[in-house]
Amino acid sequence: MDEIVKFLFEVGILSKTPRSGFHFLGSGNQSVSEHINRVIFIGYALASLEKNIDMLKVLKMCLFHDITETRISDLNYVHQKYVERKEDEALQDLTKTLPFGEDFKEILTEYENRESREAILAKDADNIEWILSLKEQADNGNSKALIWIEPAIKRLKTDNGKRIGEKILETDSDSWWFADKDDEWWVSRNKENN
Repeated sequence: MDEIVKFLFEVGILSKTPRSGFHFLGSGNQSVSEHINRVIFIGYALASLEKNIDMLKVLKMCLFHDITETRISDLNYVHQKYVERKEDEALQDLTKTLPFGEDFKEILTEYENRESREAILAKDADNIEWILSLKEQADNGNSKALIWIEPAIKRLKTDNGKRIGEKILETDSDSWWFADKDDEWWVSRNKENN
């Protein structure tokens, strides 16, 4: 149990680890944990649209895809060009004492190889989360975010991932919130004294 408890403390650092791309973008912020959270939902949605997909495997890949960032932090594309990540070493150290370490090492190896449909879907989920984040920044006035979306859209591999990516570009990020903006409720909240 000691190693499991240490692991549970370690994954907590992901909520304190910032996604570094936002610093270069000049607006927005997000922790690695917040990113992973939405990637899991996206992975579920993508896997639900496919036939003959191992949903649990996709969800595990989405959950663990950035786990080594507890030890190596989040390195954006510029950082990755110049810094050796030693991700394999971090994964080995992280998993060697856990009773389920081999399971998630296998999951991450499959994810990194990008040969299975599940791995390709999970990577699309990761990229779609970044596209959503950039669209939110664009909708809040950061014109650079629109430029950054272009290469991110090109990274998408699945047909459904590409369709979702294109739909993101044409959808206001707050459209879910104000879907019924003409409803009187938004003015009075159905209270007489407003």
